[in-house]
Amino acid sequence: MTKKVHDLVIIGAGPAGISAAIYAARYKMDFLIVGGVPGGNMSVSFDIDNYPGYPHTTGSELTNNMVKQLSIIGHEIIPDSVKRIEETKEGFKLEGNTGTYFGRKILLAIGTERNKLGVPGEDALIGKGVSYCATCDGFFFKEKKVAVVGGGDAALEAAVFLSEIASKVYIIVRRDVFRAEPDWQTRIKKAKNVEILFKTQVKEIVGKEKVEKIVLDNGKELSVDGLFIEIGETPSSVLYDQLGLKRDKEGYVVVDQKMKTSKEGIWAVGDSTTGSNKFRQIVTACAEGAIAANTIYTELRDKE
Repeated sequence: MTKKVHDLVIIGAGPAGISAAIYAARYKMDFLIVGGVPGGNMSVSFDIDNYPGYPHTTGSELTNNMVKQLSIIGHEIIPDSVKRIEETKEGFKLEGNTGTYFGRKILLAIGTERNKLGVPGEDALIGKGVSYCATCDGFFFKEKKVAVVGGGDAALEAAVFLSEIASKVYIIVRRDVFRAEPDWQTRIKKAKNVEILFKTQVKEIVGKEKVEKIVLDNGKELSVDGLFIEIGETPSSVLYDQLGLKRDKEGYVVVDQKMKTSKEGIWAVGDSTTGSNKFRQIVTACAEGAIAANTIYTELRDKE
């Protein structure tokens, strides 16, 4: 059976990948989009108030609309996760959990992975009270006590969401100030069941069958039923390592203004790159996806 070599394979189905796919479809390119979770981290965002055209929406709603738009123009996301990429004579061979794909060019839109605290009890209690996604797991803690670790946008967004569900929310911040946008800080101050603990860190998570309490670096203990860890993200590295792409000291893939990486035939977009000044917003991810699709199309056209 002859293998099908596509002009482009997009890896990742977050806003950057979907945006690239929409533009690739408009350019009538022969492409595939392969992704594990449609929407990526966007799909689990609670409130989104800064995406143009949507005064207020949620991550799941925006994800559904993007996927629907892609479907309307005749393309579906292949539900698979690419684990290995090899260079071939024609371009690249991509091996996933359920399929193998071939492309002349590839676009990496694989996002980031949630950072862990790295404290005793964390790994053992994941899914038993330890969570990295408030919108995924928050409703399991109705009228219970929970804690959120972090001081950025994601942490305060999680705390605001949880304040409407849980009886009590602690916010544990390593620094003496928040790093979140002023809007999130204003909203968290209005929540009456939230207690903020600055200059504090979690040293241990305690529990047998589920989270029972957390031990802080000041010696105090908090009895909680859940701990939501929102301390940032790190670029996914497995595929980048395989391909030998140039990265900066923080691990982000270096791209130019056309979203090209250090290796011929490979583009990268979204949260795991140096693009858009590392702003890591949905709107910048979409823009990067569109730019990449345009430059890939132009390069393929000019070589015909």
